[in-house]
Amino acid sequence: MTHGYQALTEKEKETLRLLLAGHDAKSMARHFGLSVHTINERLRDARRKLSASSSREAARLLRQAEGAHPQSPGDEGIGDGGPLSIAQGGATAHAGPHPRTAWAIGGLIMIAFALAALALSSAHRPHIATPHGRPAAVAESPVTEAARQWLALVDAGKWPESFAATAKSFQTLNTLDMWQSASVGGRVPLGRVLSRRLAGEESVPAPPNGYRVVRFRTDFAAKAGATETLSLAREGDGWRVAGYIIE
Repeated sequence: MTHGYQALTEKEKETLRLLLAGHDAKSMARHFGLSVHTINERLRDARRKLSASSSREAARLLRQAEGAHPQSPGDEGIGDGGPLSIAQGGATAHAGPHPRTAWAIGGLIMIAFALAALALSSAHRPHIATPHGRPAAVAESPVTEAARQWLALVDAGKWPESFAATAKSFQTLNTLDMWQSASVGGRVPLGRVLSRRLAGEESVPAPPNGYRVVRFRTDFAAKAGATETLSLAREGDGWRVAGYIIE
């Protein structure tokens, strides 16, 4: 019997089984009707109980303890299939059957990032009409500015600098090597940014102090019409990135 197996709750086992079936935190959150943050808390607790270095390893240990992969809701597939996911609480990657792919990195992944359940369309960037009838963009908030500054580091391939600029929650679940490896594998192939437009900003209530979620519509050289979503946490006098996903 795998050490720590008896300590796992049924909910933790169900979550690990879905992970074995090829689903990521986002699709599991949709399945259970929970936030991605809650899913990642389950995975973290399971890793601790099984003394596993990654969620994938914890899932394999569960399968070993149960003798064979059990029948579970994850065997049927969830929603539109699991997207490509990188470094969700660990340096793991997998690709689901659906052609649409997403790149996700982050410690809090992705807060309640409920991001999958949040509709940010209500937080579109406002405009003010000028005398000539042309819309004038309102100045962006400090949160959006912080998100743009961090993305500029990522765009430039400055992995140590961008990692140093992330929130404590991000750095707790990831290392610089994990971040750089995930970035080289997921972000670099997209190429340079051709355009990046603010799509929305919204508050997400989550312990301990809540988060701000910022979304951009971005055209990369190798991928047009992408959506970048960042969650930012307040630390000191500024905002730091706690989660990042590209779809």
